[in-house]
Amino acid sequence: MQYLISIIIGYILGSIPTAYLVMKRKGIDITTAGSGNVGAMNSYEVSKSKLTGFIVFAIDFLKGLISVLLVKAIYPEEFIFPALAILFAVFSHCFNPWINFKGGRGLATAAGGTIIFFPYLLFSWILLWVISYLFKKDILLSNILATPFSLLLILGKPEIAFKYVFPLPKNIDEMILFSAAGLLIIFIKHIEPLKEIIEHYKTKRLMK
Repeated sequence: MQYLISIIIGYILGSIPTAYLVMKRKGIDITTAGSGNVGAMNSYEVSKSKLTGFIVFAIDFLKGLISVLLVKAIYPEEFIFPALAILFAVFSHCFNPWINFKGGRGLATAAGGTIIFFPYLLFSWILLWVISYLFKKDILLSNILATPFSLLLILGKPEIAFKYVFPLPKNIDEMILFSAAGLLIIFIKHIEPLKEIIEHYKTKRLMK
């Protein structure tokens, strides 16, 4: 029952279609506007409003944060329950059941949950994102590169990452499995942008 409660809390909170609801008030269907991504970046790009983008980001962030806080309040000593909550919050955000399983890319929701649950993963991802962005100045490419490389960073020194999980997992393998599952969901949502980036670079080469 504990597993089911954790999953339901995460899934329900994660499935709140923030960008869709915010943009609908402006008369815009975010699932068909711009890139079609139901997240903060596309909301900002379509609305041309930094405030709108920030509001969407903040609420999506809170979805992850509240999912973890609620489950940790119920099961304060167990890693697996907040882990399930944030995984399913990210999953339902990315594949939202209320809008035909369309959704965002999961980054804000994942950040909200991991900031108090697994800060090492979040700050590793941010560091790798910044390094990538300094070289390429491309937000989506930085998202794509930071996602698998943050997992590789954890795999390289798992004993360090293990110290920064609250509550502690039963073992390192449990932590790695959680990290891989969450990052995989996020990476899947970046496959289409990755294809577009590859096509863009191919076109640039052909034009030279």
